[in-house]
Amino acid sequence: MIEVGVIGATGYTGIELFWLLARHPDIKVAFVTSETYAGKFFSDVCPELKGFGDIVLDPLSGISTRHVDLVFCCLPHGTSMSEVPSFLERGIKVIDLSADFRLSSAESYSAWYEVRHSAPQLLKEAVYGLPEVNRDTISEASLVATPGCYPTSVILALVPLLERDLIDETGIIVDSKSGVSGAGRKPSLRTHFVETNENFLPYSPGHTHRHIGEMEEQLSKLSGRECRIVFTPHIVPMNRGILSTIYVKLMHDLGQEEIRQIFKDHYAKEPFIRVLEGTLPETRFVEGTNFCDIAVIKVEGTGTLIIFSAIDNLLKGASGQAVQNMNIMFDLEETTGLAPFKLIQ
Repeated sequence: MIEVGVIGATGYTGIELFWLLARHPDIKVAFVTSETYAGKFFSDVCPELKGFGDIVLDPLSGISTRHVDLVFCCLPHGTSMSEVPSFLERGIKVIDLSADFRLSSAESYSAWYEVRHSAPQLLKEAVYGLPEVNRDTISEASLVATPGCYPTSVILALVPLLERDLIDETGIIVDSKSGVSGAGRKPSLRTHFVETNENFLPYSPGHTHRHIGEMEEQLSKLSGRECRIVFTPHIVPMNRGILSTIYVKLMHDLGQEEIRQIFKDHYAKEPFIRVLEGTLPETRFVEGTNFCDIAVIKVEGTGTLIIFSAIDNLLKGASGQAVQNMNIMFDLEETTGLAPFKLIQ
């Protein structure tokens, strides 16, 4: 059995991750941590984990000498970077679910997150954990940075076209809608029921959302050209799910079926990518799954292609993708432990 620990287990991604790991046939969860709930049973903090989460939550200080094969770090941005180095120094592999190791330079990280990076030496070592793009390097990595939820939905929708130089990389427009869980478990005015129920609001429009740095860096690296994105996310009154609608200009006169076939060929061997035909993605069809559903529509006479991409922000956008990365790192079947919770509402 592979022994793992989960740091920061009582946020939404940590809870979802533990749920996946507890049912994984090759995994033993050796410890889980929480500063807020240290000393309590995980299943008392999260009653939905009764029978799975009957394990005591430790403070971080309580696991400093514990050895496991892998640690999942679910701490907030700006905090993971302080904890990850000590695990790596002890020969423990790390999958980080914060943004602390997603960008390749300390300067870029500071620009987008307004925090000085305390472990810049690890940024070049960290592998961006998008399996459909970096599977080979993930398999050999000691430190994997799990992509953000919005970037996952956007990058997967653009890679087949950018790699073939089929679209204008300087004028990509992305409109994304996310469920409220994307804002995390910590209460805030914006996520208060009265503020979100029967409401639909944009935030960080244009070129201000911090995920833009991650998206532009990865897409530029994949295409070999500098990509520019106009990105506006929105919060919608549902618990989970992301739907990204992406508008691009085609550089070649391709038909809609030709474009769809490019996506189907590109992702033919990918277990979690579904290229749809005759229907469009909906968040309810990916909820509780590690799937990314993609569809394309060519707007005739305009040179515009619309790409739709739907994921569960807590699974393919976070914890499910982290488990997928773990499976790759330990040479397990990639889909192990990632059976859908449910396919439709």
